[in-house]
Amino acid sequence: EDVAVPSRRVLITGATGLLGRAVFKEFSENSWNAVGCGYRRAQPRFEQINLLDSIAVHDIIHEFQPHVIVHCAAERRPDVVESQPDAASQLNVAASANLAKEAAGVGAFLIYISTDYVFDGTSPPYKETDVPNPLNLYGKTKLEGEKAVLENNEETAVLRIPVLYGEVERLEESAVTVMFDKVQFSNKSANMDHWQQRFPTNVKDVAAVCRQLAEKRMLDPSIKGTFHWSGNEQMTKYEMACAIADAFNLPSSHLRPITDSPVVGALRPKNAQLDCSKLEMLGIGQRTPFRAGIRESLWPFLVDKRWRQTVFH
Repeated sequence: EDVAVPSRRVLITGATGLLGRAVFKEFSENSWNAVGCGYRRAQPRFEQINLLDSIAVHDIIHEFQPHVIVHCAAERRPDVVESQPDAASQLNVAASANLAKEAAGVGAFLIYISTDYVFDGTSPPYKETDVPNPLNLYGKTKLEGEKAVLENNEETAVLRIPVLYGEVERLEESAVTVMFDKVQFSNKSANMDHWQQRFPTNVKDVAAVCRQLAEKRMLDPSIKGTFHWSGNEQMTKYEMACAIADAFNLPSSHLRPITDSPVVGALRPKNAQLDCSKLEMLGIGQRTPFRAGIRESLWPFLVDKRWRQTVFH
């Protein structure tokens, strides 16, 4: 018998990544016909598309005719952007501009995922109308990407978000989860940044915001422009690490707070807190408490899991 395919269609770029997987799942589980595309890790689940190949991008958009495109693909590691500026600019700016053009061609609503790093972190919290001033090349390429998508398609939504965590395939997939081994192996002391103020945000929550934004847009064409979404718990990496230790009943006395600003790598804003009231006024949003979200994300990576199952269950 025929399986009923939902009539609302969404295309997700970067669907193999941490955020893209969550966005794909959120739309798929809420009566959308979702197609994800990726590059290196795409097959067999997702379409393999090189976003720098404008013909391939044109073809998939014209074949699938999506109502919504959520553009999650990006080079989002600030230190990699500094070392590979041309490749990062190709993906973060040129590919985004082309995607916006193609979205306009089929009348699709594009949601471009951007970052809190477009701000310099000197006068938080930041509203959508505040003037960006990125400190590092990553923030600059994402800001150029914002401008490029809005110039090529004024019906676009730009969604700025902060540091993400969630169900990772590897701990290194997120700047939050990558700390877990330092927390777990308490036999040696670990220095943790206690300078930069962060707002860790669960990818499930961002995915829900993308879907809610898309569904609101289908009813109201005035939904466009720039939006902010973020978790609302302010923590340094040191405080996140302590919260992770606490969530798993692990010791944290080996973690050392470092209060100086980091001297290596790309410059980071001290506090780029995003004001999310614009989306909240629209009735859009979802927030998972950090301790609950991080436990769910890191549970599979717990080293002494077998013993702990008897403690927790």
